Amino acid sequence: MKVSKDHAVSFDYEVRNSRSELLDSSTQAGQPMSYVHGYASIVPGLEKALEGKMAGDQLDVTVPPVEAYGLRDERRMGQVERSIFPQGAEIKPGMRFQATSQHGADNVVVVAVEGDTITVDANHPLAGETLTFNVTIRDVRPATPEEIAHGHVHHAAADEGCCGGGGCGCH
Repeated sequence: MKVSKDHAVSFDYEVRNSRSELLDSSTQAGQPMSYVHGYASIVPGLEKALEGKMAGDQLDVTVPPVEAYGLRDERRMGQVERSIFPQGAEIKPGMRFQATSQHGADNVVVVAVEGDTITVDANHPLAGETLTFNVTIRDVRPATPEEIAHGHVHHAAADEGCCGGGGCGCH
């Protein structure tokens, strides 16, 4: 069976940046990555490369930033006043938090603290990175109607009573 829209796909992977540093792997996660193909659940460049592949296929895929987490956008850098943080909070570079703007919620990282001015970055941490994925496809099967509706693969053991019983946490 080939990877195509409305199919549940499981694969083992390693992903490295342009400096060949290991960023993540299914070994670190303890289980293969699973997703429903055709719904932008994984980076677009990887999803495109998996199209038409079958269980057992192994591939190395280099994904440029525009097909991964996007280019860095300096407009997503900004300065905020310390007063928006809880009084007495110690704010340091590298701290991450969620901020809300007119565009919705963003995960941001503190990049600098200068007096009462905090510089934050709302770019994805991997924005601007070329990523290389080493992938082995483990399984391809038709997704269930429930998986398609929920936008993710259900695993019987983990999702006992999925959704109605809160098993998958998607509702």
